[in-house]
Amino acid sequence: MHDKPAHDERPEMDSTLIQRLALESLAFDTSNADPQRNCWLVVHRHVHGVLPSEYDIRDVPEELYLAVLKLRMENA
Repeated sequence: MHDKPAHDERPEMDSTLIQRLALESLAFDTSNADPQRNCWLVVHRHVHGVLPSEYDIRDVPEELYLAVLKLRMENA
């Protein structure tokens, strides 16, 4: 029997989602203006439904993370 992964390995990658996540990452700039960290936080929350805890090592889809970071950096 095949177990279903905890999250879809290839999440939806439309431009609206990427734009929304890039904008959401700006909200974390008040506590830490690190675009890489903040993009990772919003992608983690999108994929897993919660922000990571201190010891959370769950993966996020690299392709989605990089697309969000790229857009964020282009609009900086």
